[in-house]
Amino acid sequence: MTAPHRADSAPGPVPTSGRAADPATAAARARPDAAVVRDALGVGLAVGASGLAFGIAGATAHLTLWQTCALSLLVFTGASQFALVGALAAGAAPLAAVAGALFLGVRNCLYGLRLGPRLRLPRRLRPFAAQIVIDETTAVTLVQPDQRSARIGFGVTGGSLYLVWNLSTLGGALGAGALGDPSRYGLDAAGPAVFLALLWPRLREGGEERSVALLGALLALAAVPLLPAGVPVLLAVLAVPAVALLGRARKGGAGKGGDGA
Repeated sequence: MTAPHRADSAPGPVPTSGRAADPATAAARARPDAAVVRDALGVGLAVGASGLAFGIAGATAHLTLWQTCALSLLVFTGASQFALVGALAAGAAPLAAVAGALFLGVRNCLYGLRLGPRLRLPRRLRPFAAQIVIDETTAVTLVQPDQRSARIGFGVTGGSLYLVWNLSTLGGALGAGALGDPSRYGLDAAGPAVFLALLWPRLREGGEERSVALLGALLALAAVPLLPAGVPVLLAVLAVPAVALLGRARKGGAGKGGDGA
């Protein structure tokens, strides 16, 4: 009597809620640590090599070897570093150059808000982790399927990138110093070129990113003949709220049009 009743009420094993029925999700969660390390190292080594261009850019801006290396050790966010030395090379006041770099670095604080709940690192490690919260570590961390993989991806990407970036910065600064004036060899264009290379993938996505870039460029170009060096870069930041307000206005107009129809 009991056996047929069991067969009717439970025809097969019931999967637990902890095991996903989606094969893709299950495969992703079974991803080995070695695969995460391999991908993280690839990002860290590839992007870290760009520190060579920053070392050259620092020499172009007439920074000393120690000043250039200190920026990579302490600041460690490529966009802000290139913006700072670029403004200094253009003759901007140090305060204006630092302000522009800080504007670009604010996004790392927002990254930290996303990564904190994902990583849940012990309190004693958080000050060290904050130093490597940048674009690349955020991207690698957020695509991981679980907390263990996220921690591995974050640590390996940040550690390898930090090491290679600082070593290549030293190499670039030493090489540029040995060559003399970098502008004689066209090396003064290396910094801006790498900056644009890092920015280009975002511009290809289109949307608000492209609109902000175009409006910011127009504002900066219009201000160059009128304002001191370094100030046009700060003025270009106004493109962010302008594009945001325009986007809200368009959405509001579309919503009203839809209601009227």
